[in-house]
Amino acid sequence: MQTRTLGKSGLNVSALGLGCMGLSFGLGPAVEKSHGIALIRAAVERGVTFFDTAEVYGPFTNEQLVGEALAPYRGQVVIATKFGFRIDPATGNISGTDSRPVRIRQVAEESLKRLRVDAIDLFYQHRVDPAVPMEDVAGTVRELIKEGKVKHFGLSEAGIQSIRRAHAVQPVTALQSEYSLWWREPEQAVLPVLEELGIGFVPFSPLGKGFLTGTINANTQFDSTDFRNIVPRFSPESRRANQSVVDLLGKIAASHRATNAQVALA
Repeated sequence: MQTRTLGKSGLNVSALGLGCMGLSFGLGPAVEKSHGIALIRAAVERGVTFFDTAEVYGPFTNEQLVGEALAPYRGQVVIATKFGFRIDPATGNISGTDSRPVRIRQVAEESLKRLRVDAIDLFYQHRVDPAVPMEDVAGTVRELIKEGKVKHFGLSEAGIQSIRRAHAVQPVTALQSEYSLWWREPEQAVLPVLEELGIGFVPFSPLGKGFLTGTINANTQFDSTDFRNIVPRFSPESRRANQSVVDLLGKIAASHRATNAQVALA
């Protein structure tokens, strides 16, 4: 497995990471815990050292799953998790963003317990909170780093002004945003700023939420709990219109005796 260093931070991770959200949340029913643990550990055995989760996935259950699965590999893997949403602890309902300093600290303490770690390797703000100045967010994470509870600060889906404001207070190790063959928006303005500031880039959904694998077409029916039901790019009409991209990808893959997924990631 190749490795990458995220920006100028010195944080070294496997070139391919495992996003664990779908094991518990968002892509239909959650998998059996034993199956999820086996899958995560199989990834470690294949050289993956970078794992992504968040308190909001489940909520909470995905962090618990990742924490249990990776317990035998402490010090060998990097776990990224996230803060930034308001969650009703009784119902699990999510009701908007919440990156108040007191909330960031609460999430950090609870995530440490669920992940079974002494420090969070990479702590992302899941979404920018328009009600909280970015300087306050970055300052709170800076304090957590000084206290030894967090090692690195990240942002997810942040714009260039938010990135600059955060980085001026606490160096940002990585930005996580959607990036794939059918979503290349970060190339326009974000990637040049990351290069300028020395910030790493972590793409999520590099397989187009599954579409680029060639296993989804206009007739595919998603489970009622699958969030792709409300994503415009996954309407039957959009899938039909974008099928030509997958067909071309399949031809390229066949010429290299590779899978669609391998070519999309490359």
